[in-house]
Amino acid sequence: MTSESGRPLPSPDEESAEFFEAAKQGKLLLRYCQKCDRFLGWDRDICDECHDYQLEWKPASGKGTIYTFTIVHQVITPAFANEVPYNVTYVELEEGPRVKTNIVGVANSDIRMGAPVEVVFESLNGEVTVPKFQIVS
Repeated sequence: MTSESGRPLPSPDEESAEFFEAAKQGKLLLRYCQKCDRFLGWDRDICDECHDYQLEWKPASGKGTIYTFTIVHQVITPAFANEVPYNVTYVELEEGPRVKTNIVGVANSDIRMGAPVEVVFESLNGEVTVPKFQIVS
């Protein structure tokens, strides 16, 4: 699936449908391992501690801090040519996991490690909505 600009879009499947449906409703879900009693990133399908596949979706606060980031200046894939320069950021969520995302709403030069952030949701094509983050004061 691609956007109007040709940018590749996530394709919700049976495993991720609940995550994307919640995102459309403005809710952030994370994977959760009952055996370890801990949250994992939304992109995990196995617990990296106990290796259990029986993960469930649980609501998350949507709050965290910027752990690290980079600014991409080079066009690596033509589909992202109109996006350059853009940030790729890891946010450490209050629940513990670090997730790869983008910071929106500020210039890339205003992004700082340790800055507090909260989730916002971006509809990519009316069908797929993804979480991104904005800096809060």
